[in-house]
Amino acid sequence: MIATIEIQRQKSRTDKPYKQTFAVDTGSRATVAELIERINSEQIPEDPVTWERSCKQKKCGACAMLINGRPRLACDARVYEYGEKPIKLAPLKKFPVVCDLMVDRSTMFENLKNLGSWLEENSVADMTGDSYEASRCLQCGCCLEVCPNFYAGGKFFGAAGLSPSSRLIAVSEAGDRKRLYGEYGKHFYRGCGKSLSCKDICPAGIDTEHLMVNSNAAAVWKRKFRAGKKK
Repeated sequence: MIATIEIQRQKSRTDKPYKQTFAVDTGSRATVAELIERINSEQIPEDPVTWERSCKQKKCGACAMLINGRPRLACDARVYEYGEKPIKLAPLKKFPVVCDLMVDRSTMFENLKNLGSWLEENSVADMTGDSYEASRCLQCGCCLEVCPNFYAGGKFFGAAGLSPSSRLIAVSEAGDRKRLYGEYGKHFYRGCGKSLSCKDICPAGIDTEHLMVNSNAAAVWKRKFRAGKKK
């Protein structure tokens, strides 16, 4: 089987992007990640395509890119899914391009720091229910790519911020909840338009709608209800 791969390349964020097309003789079960590796080693070893990868087993989220316009993990996209159509690869658009298919996702990780999305040293997490579901987030950025409300540098952190917030809300001690609820409201609840595009695109299959409903109930509606009763 001959797969046609069109790759958008760009040597730096200031350079103009261009496209290169390759033909790869491969099996239908091969992944896009395997095709990129073959192209780099067999066809253009002197000028390899820059991209990110680590586990190649759908566990790290590093190889997220646009594949025929849809954000996916290259290690989870197989040739047979595209039939005889060319497979078109491009970098995610919501983040600055570093080189070729590699983007700078540091804004996403800075957002997690701003959320304080970690457990204190002596905290014990019950990894069941919502806390387990939220912990499966790969922080790949696919959800942010399709979110109509997210943009790099904005106050809305998207589903990539929802997942760690939901995990902590589910397991945190009472003393930590006030801060968590405030950060959740500021960086997720107030900016989410509830399009649920994040739920449809998540490569880990996380039910972001379920996490959203439960976290909204805990962090927003129960607080408003209690405040109303005190009046």
